[in-house]
Amino acid sequence: MNTKKEDTDALILRHVEEYGRESMKNLRASHGWDHVQRVYALACHIAEKEGVDIFIVKAASILHDIGREAENRAGGTLCHAELGAEMARQFLQTQGVDNDRTEHIARCILTHRYRGHLRPETVEAMAVHDADKLDSIGAVGIGRAFLFSGEVGAKLHNPSIDIHATSAYSEEDTAYREFIHKLQYVRERMLTGEGKRLAEGRHDFMVRFFDQIQEEAKGLR
Repeated sequence: MNTKKEDTDALILRHVEEYGRESMKNLRASHGWDHVQRVYALACHIAEKEGVDIFIVKAASILHDIGREAENRAGGTLCHAELGAEMARQFLQTQGVDNDRTEHIARCILTHRYRGHLRPETVEAMAVHDADKLDSIGAVGIGRAFLFSGEVGAKLHNPSIDIHATSAYSEEDTAYREFIHKLQYVRERMLTGEGKRLAEGRHDFMVRFFDQIQEEAKGLR
């Protein structure tokens, strides 16, 4: 056991957490620090099941959303994953993290959204991706969807509207709209065996909830 290396890694991770907290201190509740804590726990759980480099997973999961505040300020014209990867790269270099680990962590952050050609390529990156997506579904995902709809001034629910004719960031950008357009497909995007297993139960609960709210909002239950 390399105790010196473990001690060094633990110190670096403490500094990573301090930097992550500072970078995210002004974010709204739907993407606050508690989201990072849940992603961290899920990513570590998946990493243990998959047998991968836990330091990479811990650092990347802590830092995966550090670019989000800048993305919010830019009205979505910046990609928080791209910006966050570069921010992480620069910070980790100040901590003396070697180039290979720095680039691996940055790549995990860059690909955690899994958009276009930016597909997670390593199991560590897949663990961070799956953990982030798992936090968007199930009971917690439902709660976060309602938090977000409140942040943009959306209604609680509108069962009478054509959900496909609605716009993001409008009063019709409800939690149900998020479910229809995004959340119901998250289960299909899991990349690790454990991520797929965890997504099943969360997906089923979420479907039952949104079926129920549709009925209640119509006064049928």
